[in-house]
Amino acid sequence: MLSFEWDSAKDDLNQLKHGVSFEKAQEAFLDLRRVIARDLEHSEAEKRFFCFGKVGDGILTVRFTIRRDAIRIIGAGYWRKGKSIYEKENKIYR
Repeated sequence: MLSFEWDSAKDDLNQLKHGVSFEKAQEAFLDLRRVIARDLEHSEAEKRFFCFGKVGDGILTVRFTIRRDAIRIIGAGYWRKGKSIYEKENKIYR
């Protein structure tokens, strides 16, 4: 089982900028319909990914990487593009 980790200073900045704590961001991974995708724009030094998952009433996008045996959260927010990808992959039509 993987654990989660993050930089506390980045967590503070993320909360100020996007209103989401990295602790809350972990919940996106619990969504059984979550979508995992490669982050092709930011995968130069290490592979990075997105997790799109339902948290509360919204779809949360979490940028992360895998280091050792941990999911390292890099950023998170309720972004329209992530919601769109989640809905498309799960065939949710409005």
